[in-house]
Order: sequence, then C-alpha cells, then structure tokens
Amino acid sequence: MDIVSNEQHKRVHPHKFTLWVAIASIIMMFAGLTSAFIVKSNLTGWRTIVLPKIFWVSTVVILASSVTMQMAIKAFKAREMQRYRSLMGVTVVLGLAFVICQVMGFGELWDQNIRFKGSSGAGQFFYAIAGLHGLHVLGGVVALIVMVVRSLIGRSKLYSAVPAEVMGMYWHFVDLLWLYLLIFFIIVG
Repeated sequence: MDIVSNEQHKRVHPHKFTLWVAIASIIMMFAGLTSAFIVKSNLTGWRTIVLPKIFWVSTVVILASSVTMQMAIKAFKAREMQRYRSLMGVTVVLGLAFVICQVMGFGELWDQNIRFKGSSGAGQFFYAIAGLHGLHVLGGVVALIVMVVRSLIGRSKLYSAVPAEVMGMYWHFVDLLWLYLLIFFIIVG
C-alpha cells in the first residue's frame, strides 16, 4: 500500500503537466518570432525602434503582479481565503494595468510613425510579439477572475492548491516571458 501512495506522490498532476506542454508551445512560438526578428534585422532598409518609457513602467507593474500572485498562493495554502481573494484581485488589477501600459506604449510608437505598413523594421515585429504576449496576459487575467469568482461562490469539500499553483506557474511564466522580450528588444532591436 505504501508503494502505491509513494508512486502517486511522485507523479506530476495532469493540470501541471498540461501547463508545461502549453508553456513549451508558447516558448517555441516566441522563439520562432524572435528568431525571425534576428534574421529580418540583417536586411537592408531595416528600421530600429526606441522603446517608450511606459514599457519600463509596465515591467515594474508585471513584476509586482508576480509578487502578489505568489503571496496569494501562500495565503491559499495557509487557508487565509480573504487574503487570497484580495491578493488575487490586486493581481488582476496589476495585470490589467500592464495591458493598459502596453497599449499606451503602442500608441506612442504609432505617434512616432511606426506602423504595420510601409517600411520594414522592428516596429512591426514589436507590435506582433508584444501584442501576442499581451493576449497571453489577458488570458491569464480572465483565468484569475474565474478563480476569484469561484473562491467567492464555490463550496468545495476538497481543498486543493493545484489550481492556484497552476495559475501561479502560468502567471510567473508570462512575467518572465515579458522580461525576456524586453531584454531582447533592448539588445537586438
């Protein structure tokens, strides 16, 4: 009997495994996009961009959201549900603030005449890559909202931290992905 229970503890939860597969897919997508950026940047007529300062603000915001997410997971595991809900709510607000900062940054680039049409350059790639990242953050915000609502109305007899842990892994991933993209565009772009 002990052998079976030890074997079960060593297994990765199916939701966590699914998330790791999704993260691997997302990494491959962004690796392909950033690789294409590098290849295209060697062509004649390539225009570089200077990232607006608002992207630094969005970086601070998303890093803060990672902290609140981790604190929320800790509160959930300690069964401090009111604190968990509050921290998840703050994470939602910070996630939305990140997306708003990104849109403002896109607006600044647009005002600098960096568009999709016309000249080829870093701007078009930046819109696509950062825009896709923003969609992943918005998806995470929706999942966070669902988790907060479930915590408010759910009456579950099973107390499992797995959903909070999976959400935290995803959220930390999109945070790290943004850091990678920002550093990439600073160095290569």
